[in-house]
Amino acid sequence: MRISFAAIATLAFLLVSEASAQRGPFTSPQAVVKQSIGGTEFQVDYYAPSMHGRKVMGGLVPYGEVWCTGANIATGFTLGADIQMGGLKMPKGEYSIWTLPNAQEWMLIINKETGQFHLNYNVSLDFGRTKMELKTLPDAVETFRVELRDEGGKKGRLVLLWENTEASMPFTVLP
Repeated sequence: MRISFAAIATLAFLLVSEASAQRGPFTSPQAVVKQSIGGTEFQVDYYAPSMHGRKVMGGLVPYGEVWCTGANIATGFTLGADIQMGGLKMPKGEYSIWTLPNAQEWMLIINKETGQFHLNYNVSLDFGRTKMELKTLPDAVETFRVELRDEGGKKGRLVLLWENTEASMPFTVLP
């Protein structure tokens, strides 16, 4: 029995199309935020999932489990200078950001590995953890967003916003 190249290509296309349809129409676009704080450039690279009518906190993002803080690839955090963030003194360089969310408290996890798939968290590569500040937002944020806020002088803030949650962590650029 002979099968033509066109028949094989058509079958492959149909299989890929069916697999894509089963995953659903949701995609998480790539996003980058850059901010100069204390005369130094900082950057966060992430993928931004959206709610699409789903319950996020305590649902899509389960409480008590490490979350990649975005989608697809672990969120990257590039420091242009050494910083103090909570109890962590972090040297200039590249890290990944993970979080451990709970209803009343979030932990920010800074990991030394970068570029890994969002399910490949390796606790043995943690740089450290520090408690985040939480706020309830009056209006829902449909698409996950990361902000780097300049708070004047050498002070900045890493901010995570999604659904009705704002989790943030202040930091100071070290001399």
